[in-house]
Amino acid sequence: MTEEYDGWDIPAGDDDGGDDVQLPVVAVVGRPNVGKSTLVNRIIGRREAVVEDVPGVTRDRVTYEANWRGRRFTLVDTGGWDPGASGMAARIAEQAQVAAELADVILFVVDATVGATDVDEAVGAVLRRAGKPIVLAANKVDDQRAELEAASLWSLGLGEPLPVSALHGRASGDLLDAVLEALPEAPSEDTRREGGPRRVALVGKPNVGKSSLLNKLARSERVLVDPMAGTTRDPVDELIELGGKTWRFVDTAGIRRRARELQGADFYAGMRTQAALERSEVAVVLIDAAESITEQDLRIVSMVIESGRAMVVAFNKWDLLDEERRFYLEREIERALVRAPWALRVNISARTGRNVEKLVPAIETALESWSTRVPTAKLNAFFTELIAATPPPVRGGKQPKILFATQASTEPPKFVLFTSGFLEESYRRFIERRLREEFGFAGSPIVLTMKIREKKGSPAKARR
Repeated sequence: MTEEYDGWDIPAGDDDGGDDVQLPVVAVVGRPNVGKSTLVNRIIGRREAVVEDVPGVTRDRVTYEANWRGRRFTLVDTGGWDPGASGMAARIAEQAQVAAELADVILFVVDATVGATDVDEAVGAVLRRAGKPIVLAANKVDDQRAELEAASLWSLGLGEPLPVSALHGRASGDLLDAVLEALPEAPSEDTRREGGPRRVALVGKPNVGKSSLLNKLARSERVLVDPMAGTTRDPVDELIELGGKTWRFVDTAGIRRRARELQGADFYAGMRTQAALERSEVAVVLIDAAESITEQDLRIVSMVIESGRAMVVAFNKWDLLDEERRFYLEREIERALVRAPWALRVNISARTGRNVEKLVPAIETALESWSTRVPTAKLNAFFTELIAATPPPVRGGKQPKILFATQASTEPPKFVLFTSGFLEESYRRFIERRLREEFGFAGSPIVLTMKIREKKGSPAKARR
């Protein structure tokens, strides 16, 4: 829905805040050179996965968003299991187990022209015990003769082998129909908007104390805590009563490295953590105050910023610091969190429970800021005073003007500035700072977008 102002189309009211529904995950598994990447390219409709006629081209796990008959899902292209690797049986079992535990559907690809090998049977045995939905793709079936060969794959005990040719696209639609049938029910709407408990994601690097904090908030041992990093792999949802309200806390796996560097269980855990964050409304980022702030901590903060969620930064193990360390840490925080000076901060100890009660007011403030809407009249009165006191800097011999401003949506607050020219990034940062001084928004990111009308009658250009 839009309103018109002096020839502009202006967004009116809230938008849907983006599509935050967690997409189901389909993991494509199989031994090397059975055509997994070719099948992935066929499903997503473009050549993105690298394909060569040699085994082992796909080494890292790569995700793509796929769509079939209007149903979206995340497709994971996995590396093949190398039969020549040492400890093959252990590697096969581990990889298959990870996929079985953390994907919603397993798309098991077998080369129908070769038949079921010992490797295929080893994987099939693990998948049968897992109890997850399995779609068995008998690949490289290019003609009716090969369909007879595909029938031998019933011996794997994984149900009907579906003949398909990833290279030529033969019967790929039938295969995708089977995948859709195996997917979990699609939510009818964003789960954040069903009127249930507010969702809080606990994120941070491994062994920073997320599970300990969740147990302390719940006043019971809800989640396994172990000194060894990586105990939590899948997000764990817990309903917890705090401050007279019920909250849904999500204890996520620790994010170890950049997404492209993750392997095995870490890859799936990182993907689940990202999905859990996107389904949440506010993130509590835990940082170990007893250690220096690391690049890993900053990547996690950036991930929350990019997701558009409200944010509270909790410095855990604060009780272990002496006065000198606290002094230097304050300076370190100022430098490190320069991208998110708006994030609310709480110093806590998950082990002793020190100050954990302060988390709820901080979370409530962040959520309130995240949902704040500034009336258009009030917003433009603010901009009139702001521009009169500090006009935009001259660019290319011309001074751009802010003709009108509106708040397009909330969660997070998004503002559209209708201008006669481009506004420098430094001036946009100044605008954001003044917006926060005037209207608050503590704990919430702000998105500023420009719509530029350079000449009368020419179309506006949208800029971020």
